[in-house]
Amino acid sequence: MTLRWNTILLMCLTLAAFCLSLMAGKAWIWPAAWFDNTADGWIFLELRLPRALLGLGIGAALGLSGAVLQGYLRNALADPTVLGVSSSAAFGGVAAIFLGLNSLPLGLFACAMLGAGASIIALLALARGGGPLGFILGGMVLSTLAGAMTAFLISIAPNPFATSEIINWLMGALTDRLMNDAIQALPFIAAGGALLLTTGRSLDALTIGVNGARSLGVDIGRLQWVIVVGVGLSVGASVAVSGVVGFVGLIVPHLMRRIYGEQPSAILLPSAVGGALLTLTADSIIRIIPGPTEIRLGIAMALLGAPFFFFLLQKKQGRML
Repeated sequence: MTLRWNTILLMCLTLAAFCLSLMAGKAWIWPAAWFDNTADGWIFLELRLPRALLGLGIGAALGLSGAVLQGYLRNALADPTVLGVSSSAAFGGVAAIFLGLNSLPLGLFACAMLGAGASIIALLALARGGGPLGFILGGMVLSTLAGAMTAFLISIAPNPFATSEIINWLMGALTDRLMNDAIQALPFIAAGGALLLTTGRSLDALTIGVNGARSLGVDIGRLQWVIVVGVGLSVGASVAVSGVVGFVGLIVPHLMRRIYGEQPSAILLPSAVGGALLTLTADSIIRIIPGPTEIRLGIAMALLGAPFFFFLLQKKQGRML
């Protein structure tokens, strides 16, 4: 099978997963009823369609971000959480819930995006001139600080209801998301993804090292800026609308490498498509599992991702022996 047909098959599977997401639930809604003037038609337009669109966009953002970061850091264990953008956006969202701003139309989303934006500025300042190592260290500082501040707000929440709301949001889910949520998040995700897709040639050059990439004309400082802003926009918007959904950016690029090879530019678009496929499929499965409530998407991805991460770590350690 050629690269072209691999990509076509992947896109067809993602389209099938998107259609499944539109239909799946405790009550299935078949295509014939999607646009009917009935309860099923209303549920489709107001709940199922925005949920599927967000699953598509968020999965693509996380998969693409993971592929870019793994290419830049030359580490198959890197994912979007490395930069601290997810943690910072989550802190912004938690602050909105803590202060009661989530009751405003754009309160939670705006605060989460402000948290992501602040992390972009801070990371660019911390990592300036430091190359990949400065990138990782700066991201670790931000992630630790944002996590500590989030835990602090949870610990001083004014009542159990606020604490419960914060924790439920942090778990990550696409439940009850409306078309307004999709309209808010998808433009930022698209803008960030477009920036990240421009990094392919520079990431290929980095495979021979930073000095080698510079000799080929790659501006490392500019590349860093593009990656930070691209990840900040796409992942920040994803967290702002869904909470924290982990491991997609770790799992998908690794799987795409087994199909498309090790060249970083070759797996960028497939990782975006694969991330959408994984997220849509996982979100559909948790909806049809019997039970009174849905498993949170973030929990489902963690249950899938933790063993996968362990497998990668063992494989990496085995190569070192």
